Amino acid sequence: MDDPVIDTALVRRLIATQFPEWSALPIRPVDFGGWDNRTFHLGAGMTVRLPSAAHYADQVAKEQQWLPILAQQLPLPIPVPLAMGRPDESYPWPWSIYEWRDGETALAERIDDLCEFATTLAGFLDALQAADATGGPPPGSHNFFRGGSLKVYDAQTHEALVRLDGRIDTRLATQVWDAALSTSWQGVPVWFHGDIAYGNLLVRNGRLDAVIDFGTSGVGDPACDLAITWHLFEGESREVFRKARPLDAGTWARGRGWTLWKSLIVVAGMTGANPVDVKRSWQVIDGVLADHLAWA
Repeated sequence: MDDPVIDTALVRRLIATQFPEWSALPIRPVDFGGWDNRTFHLGAGMTVRLPSAAHYADQVAKEQQWLPILAQQLPLPIPVPLAMGRPDESYPWPWSIYEWRDGETALAERIDDLCEFATTLAGFLDALQAADATGGPPPGSHNFFRGGSLKVYDAQTHEALVRLDGRIDTRLATQVWDAALSTSWQGVPVWFHGDIAYGNLLVRNGRLDAVIDFGTSGVGDPACDLAITWHLFEGESREVFRKARPLDAGTWARGRGWTLWKSLIVVAGMTGANPVDVKRSWQVIDGVLADHLAWA
């Protein structure tokens, strides 16, 4: 089957056939529904999330199983799954219904105090890392190997560096990458989110209110959750976040590596990112390279 057209009509039919008790509720697309999934409002209090491609489908059962368990151990709200839909003849993958949670994505201009925000987020990540990881999902294709070895992306990173030769300091960027590859997580596997980005952090009344989208979560090396250091924070707030996350130098080196890899492939035109993301990624690269010089 070709990838399906995911629209309101499809969602309405899936709800009517699988959850008829909700079939009378209005359905409309969420303003920003994300890339990995297409998201729709279902009435006033629920959302429907459908994977946009086959390689996102394994995330559905993972979130259904683990989010209720993690929610009991975390200091901020996370998504609440209400039901899991089945694939059928017109939509080939499992899908989810969640509680809707109000909030705005965490752009800096929506946050009252970035230092307080940094402290709150660090506390959430500490609690996530401390959550019981017994039986949790290890890195793999379901989360694009977040929490595993950065060597998975070595060839892609070097391709990006070749494409960007003359546009960035490729020698310094290679040093950052090599420093990341020279280290590994020395602790027991721990929970990580995998995509701590402004779009997955919800703000209400200027403060961090919830963390959403655990599709790339898993159990392993938490270094990937440090990327927000360079995507959202700067100056004093960056230092507050760093001090509030007492991780070893190797983990910070891998955090820079995860962040550099993603930003390099964006600015090298390897992802189809929009111009806003490309501009942001250039700024992130500058921050990561400067941070390496300051801390390595």
